[in-house]
Amino acid sequence: MSDFLLIHGSCHGAWCWDDLIPHLTALGHTARAIDLPSHGQDRTPAKDVTLDLYAQAILAAIDTPVILVGHSMAGYPITAAANLAPDKISALVYLCAYAPMPGKSLAQMRRMAPSQPLLDAIIVDDQRVTFRVDPAKAADKFYHDVAPDRAAWAISQLGPQPILPQETPLAPTHGLPCHYIRCTEDRTIPPAFQVTMTADWPRQNVTDMPTSHSPFLSAPAQLAQHLTRIAGTT
Repeated sequence: MSDFLLIHGSCHGAWCWDDLIPHLTALGHTARAIDLPSHGQDRTPAKDVTLDLYAQAILAAIDTPVILVGHSMAGYPITAAANLAPDKISALVYLCAYAPMPGKSLAQMRRMAPSQPLLDAIIVDDQRVTFRVDPAKAADKFYHDVAPDRAAWAISQLGPQPILPQETPLAPTHGLPCHYIRCTEDRTIPPAFQVTMTADWPRQNVTDMPTSHSPFLSAPAQLAQHLTRIAGTT
């Protein structure tokens, strides 16, 4: 079976994978999640966080090759990690994530999307070091198909997101197998833009899930099945 390393998206932490990991282990895999620098329990000052620091944190958590899963903004950190040490990774899985376009930053890619559904929920700090998501709007943006009590728990865990990593351009150079899971009811990254990002990908490497931006909370068993199928192709 496979070893999965799970990387969270903006404002989240390792906690967001808590519901998925038991389903993966029940299927015979090993699965772990980490807090990126300045997220969750990690106390790195937000002003010190870079895209490279994200990548180094991911690589420090890998001893033997893993299937690296990145949610949302984590498409950039997992790609950066793969560029630096492709021998540590057997495949990349982009879960309703930004799949970097050569020379583009995540912020530039966000602006390329046909709509900006998260924009009205973003609260930028006065120094423009971090942003937060308005708690009053987070359920609708991230968790509209998640059980209300679980969504409330997730919202209580959300933290600030360092801005600099999202303004850093990146070009994929790793040559590793890549898979994408598109979430067709996503209210954060428009589903149409997820289609655009994967337009030239092999069809067998793209999976659709009829969920919100957070299938690890709304459909963890189904997500585990999709990841298992992907693992079987690597």
